[in-house]
Amino acid sequence: MAKRKTPKVKDLRPEKISDEQLIKVQGVVASINNHQLEIGRLETRKHQLLHSLSTIQDQMTILQDELQKEYNTVDVDIETGTINYPTENGETNKED
Repeated sequence: MAKRKTPKVKDLRPEKISDEQLIKVQGVVASINNHQLEIGRLETRKHQLLHSLSTIQDQMTILQDELQKEYNTVDVDIETGTINYPTENGETNKED
């Protein structure tokens, strides 16, 4: 094998970024990490709320079934409690 005629050139590229740049990069990375952590917390809370909402909707379905059985309708004014019976031939069905 032949010997190298030219000496090996030392790599002149810098090995590290400046301390100021390092602090900036670390700050941005920390900010990204904090935001991602907060998003994770929000998503967890969202999941809990969606589960709770599903439970409440199940309760509403049970109440509607009770109203349907007792009053033959689920159309109720939630402000006054007035039952809105379905109309037949344009007249309100007034059942007692």
